Amino acid sequence: MKLSEKKINFRPQKILPTALILLLILGIFAALFVYAHEEKTDGVQPTDYAEYETGTVLQILTDSCEADKVAEGAYRGDQTLLVEVTSGQYKGETLLVTNAVGPMYGEPAAVGQSIVMTVSTYSDGSHTASVYEYNRTPFIYLILGLFLLVTVLVGGKTGVKSILGLALTVAMLLLVFLPLLMKGWQPIPTAFLLCSLVAIACFVILGGCSRKIACACMGTVAGMALAMLFGILAQKLLHIDGLRATDAEALLQLRQTGTPVHIRGLLVAGVIISALGAVMDVAMSVSSAIGELKAVNPELTARALWRSGMNIGRDMVGTMTNTLILAILGSSTVLILYLYSLDLSWHQLMSSSYIGIEIISSVSSAIGVILAVPLTALASALLYGKKRTTAL
Repeated sequence: MKLSEKKINFRPQKILPTALILLLILGIFAALFVYAHEEKTDGVQPTDYAEYETGTVLQILTDSCEADKVAEGAYRGDQTLLVEVTSGQYKGETLLVTNAVGPMYGEPAAVGQSIVMTVSTYSDGSHTASVYEYNRTPFIYLILGLFLLVTVLVGGKTGVKSILGLALTVAMLLLVFLPLLMKGWQPIPTAFLLCSLVAIACFVILGGCSRKIACACMGTVAGMALAMLFGILAQKLLHIDGLRATDAEALLQLRQTGTPVHIRGLLVAGVIISALGAVMDVAMSVSSAIGELKAVNPELTARALWRSGMNIGRDMVGTMTNTLILAILGSSTVLILYLYSLDLSWHQLMSSSYIGIEIISSVSSAIGVILAVPLTALASALLYGKKRTTAL
C-alpha cells in the first residue's frame, strides 16, 4: 500500500467525549479546591509563632551523644550547633541551635549536613532555634524521580498516563479531600464521591471513552460502594468508629478549638480510599479481558462472556485479597508485635479496638475487591454481549 493510500486512525468522535469528561471532573475539583481554601480573615495576628526552615551545620560546639546498647546502638544525648539558615525570613543568619537526640527522635548532626529547624519568634523580636529533623526533602525528590523514571521507561505512554492519574489522585486527597474535612464535610460521602470521580478520570486518561473503560468505571464505583456499606455495617456491629483510631485524641482537641472536623466517619473513609487502587486494578483487568475475548470471538454471548469473566476474576481474587490484607497488616507490624509481646488472652485481644479497626479496614477493602469481579463481569457481559460490537 502506498503512503498516500494509508488512512490515519484519527477519531475526533472519541477524543471529544474524553476531553469533555476530563474537563468536567477537573472543573469540579477546581471549584471544590477554591471553596476548600477560602481564607478566614479574623484579623488576629499571633505575636509568638514558630516556623520550620532549613539550615546547614557549620560547627558542632558541644556533643554529649552516646550509643545506647538497649536501643540497638541508637544515639542518645544533646548537641549545640552553629547553623547557617538557608531559607525563610532569617536566611543568611548564623544561629545557635540545640539538638536533642533520642532513639525514637532525631539523630546526631554532622558538619555540612542540611537540617530542618524549628525557629521560634517572640513578641519582642527575638528568636531561637532547635533541630526538628534531618532534611530529607532532596532525597525524597530523588526517590520519587527514580520511581517516575522507571515507570516511564517500562510503561512508555501508558506509564506517563498512569503518572498523570496518580498525580491527580494525590492532588485530590491532599488539596481537596483533607481541606473539605477541615471545613466540616462528612468523611464517608466525601471520600466516596471524590474517589469515584478520581477513578473515572484515571480510567479515561488511560483508555479514553470506550466500552472497556465504561465497564471498569461501573465495576470500580460499585465495588467501592459495597466496601463502604460493609465498612459501615462492620463498625456498627463491632461498636468501633473513627474515635478509636490512632491520633483521634488530637483531632478531638481540634474540634474543641472550633474546627468542625467529623471524626467518627474517618475509619470508613479510609476503607474507601485504601480499596480504590485494588478495586480499579481488578475492574480494569476483568473488563479488558472480556473485551479481548469479544474481539477475538465476536460470536460469544453475554452468558459466555460472564462465565469467562468470572473465571478470570476468581484467579485474581486469591492473590489480590492477600496483597491488600497483607499490605494493611504489614503497615501495622510494630503494633502487631507490641500486642503479641503483651501476651493477651484471646478474649482480651479480640475485644481490643486495635483488632477491630484492622478487621474493618482489611476485610471491608477485600470485600470491595471481591465483589468488583462479578459486578464488572456482569457490566462487561451486558455491554459486549450484543451481536455486533465496535472495535475496542
